[in-house]
Amino acid sequence: MRISRLIPLLAFAAVAAGPAAPPFPKQRLIETKLDNGLRVVLAPDASAPVFGIAVTYDVGSRNERPGRTGFAHLFEHMMFQGSENVGKGEHFIQVLNNGGGMNGTTNEDRTNYFETLPKNQLDLALFLEADRMRALAVNQANFDNQRKTVQEERRLGIDNQPYGKSMLEVDNLSYDNFAYKHSVIGSMSDLDRASVQDAKDFFTAYYSPSNAILVLAGDIEPEDALARVKKYFGAIGQHPRPPAPDLADEERIGERRETVYDAMARLPRLMITWPIAPGNTPDNDAVQVLAQTLDGGRSARFYQTLVKDKELATEEDVGPDMRIGPSLLYVMATPRPGVDSKALEAAIYKSFDDVREKGITAGELGKARRQLRRKLIEQRQTALSTAIQIGELTVRFGDPETFNQRYEKLMAVTPEQVQAAARKYIVTDHRAVVLTLPKERKS
Repeated sequence: MRISRLIPLLAFAAVAAGPAAPPFPKQRLIETKLDNGLRVVLAPDASAPVFGIAVTYDVGSRNERPGRTGFAHLFEHMMFQGSENVGKGEHFIQVLNNGGGMNGTTNEDRTNYFETLPKNQLDLALFLEADRMRALAVNQANFDNQRKTVQEERRLGIDNQPYGKSMLEVDNLSYDNFAYKHSVIGSMSDLDRASVQDAKDFFTAYYSPSNAILVLAGDIEPEDALARVKKYFGAIGQHPRPPAPDLADEERIGERRETVYDAMARLPRLMITWPIAPGNTPDNDAVQVLAQTLDGGRSARFYQTLVKDKELATEEDVGPDMRIGPSLLYVMATPRPGVDSKALEAAIYKSFDDVREKGITAGELGKARRQLRRKLIEQRQTALSTAIQIGELTVRFGDPETFNQRYEKLMAVTPEQVQAAARKYIVTDHRAVVLTLPKERKS
């Protein structure tokens, strides 16, 4: 072969393989622990004159006990009802009037509260968060008001929402351990039976500096920021950290299946889960790559097979989670009108069987890596999203550097590990299946 022909072929090969990914940026992290046990993580980044603050508490619905569910989520609301030096609703007013935004969220493993503000409002954010950590207004009026708010949220978001009850049922079938088996939003009857003293006890147990991570990300000067954190949070008294719940779940033998007849649903829907390894482990990372391979856009296996070629589904989704304890791989699919859900379900299993038997291709792995890289970069787009991610990963997995390590861990996953994970976890005897069917409404 002449050199003149070889050079274009080499150039084509380089284009086909794609350029080598540039080094993934590392975020500078500075961690300190105050005398009262509060862990503080600073992530300076002067690319925009704003900062994000996230206070993440090591408490979620996994910490609740039978008969006392819904407290983790209830406190997401209670924390905005005022504190010793902040009036009811004033937290929102102060942040919004100073050009910021704020919110809070709850899941199985943690509860977080966060604001983003211009860089000159650091004192405001620290004061507001410290005041409610130290002296939240947990009284009968606030408790009754927010209990009703949460109950109405459940009515709107679950009880009167298509497929809402099915989402609760799939977790119920997937776990035996109460920690992850029950819903984050809690039971209406449990909330009805709860007292304001129950709320005070929950706050004392979990809303302590020693049970929280404070992350500041964005345009901050670390030494100055830390001095201000100590000023506002240093004098808050700590309580002993509550014992961690036992999250272990016994291995299941036999598929679990339920049919839910839903008057709010207009179309059938399949929801399938498999138990997988806890988050931030090699096996969980392998399932993350597996899911990205199967559901990474219109060229991925699920869309090509279920939606385009066989025309069995109108939509599909594959999503693994990353819990502290045993996690789940979720699959959701809506059958195309006229399609038997059994045919769609069989096609889903066939896609997994193909990976179990033959593995994934180098091209699929390369695409999955690029998509995962993009997702990780998107999590760093703002100071606030950076602060939230650092707090979340630190509460779940103990080390703020997990934020910087996720990319290398995911990129290190091999095709052999993906195939091994599919063989280990995507097992018939371990799956839970919830089929939702429309139910005729009573007139």
